[in-house]
Amino acid sequence: MGKRTQRRKARQAELLQKIEADPFLTDQELADSFGVSVQTIRLDRMQLSVPEVRERIKSVAQQTATKVRSLGETEVMGELLDLELGQRAISVLETTGQMAFARSGIVRGHHLFAQANSLAISLVDAPVALTGTATVRFCQPVKVGERLVAKAQVIEKTKNKYTVEVRTKAKEQEILVGTFVVFAMEEGKNDSDRN
Repeated sequence: MGKRTQRRKARQAELLQKIEADPFLTDQELADSFGVSVQTIRLDRMQLSVPEVRERIKSVAQQTATKVRSLGETEVMGELLDLELGQRAISVLETTGQMAFARSGIVRGHHLFAQANSLAISLVDAPVALTGTATVRFCQPVKVGERLVAKAQVIEKTKNKYTVEVRTKAKEQEILVGTFVVFAMEEGKNDSDRN
């Protein structure tokens, strides 16, 4: 086996490890990490039968979405990647031009809020969950094409009331920090029944 083949095999083994550790890595990020071209990474992925990042995210999201009780599959903004009901969740949102102001290319805040809010609601193990209050701070603007990773965690639970903290990042930069108070509702009951 020649040196070139050995280098390729070593790179492919490391590539698999990196993707297992972080399935959200793009071909460009992997190429930069290895100091090779994007085409080289694509070829390596094809030889290893590793799908592109969008397919990896979609696969994980489809498996996770079935756990959500409080929202329909299409009501979560972004792709739900991890969910431990009543504890924590992670979603990813790929930003597009339709989400942005035409003049600036900056993503509108209601898309960021919707990702965070739907993630907080998805944590509640009830057939119906509603946001009571939300305190949100937008830390910096988001440009079209940035991938937003939101992580939610239940920080307090009393009876039917969940307090959920959500932090959204893009490329390790904090974009949004929010605290959502979400109420678990029984079907057929209204707000006046809330404790």
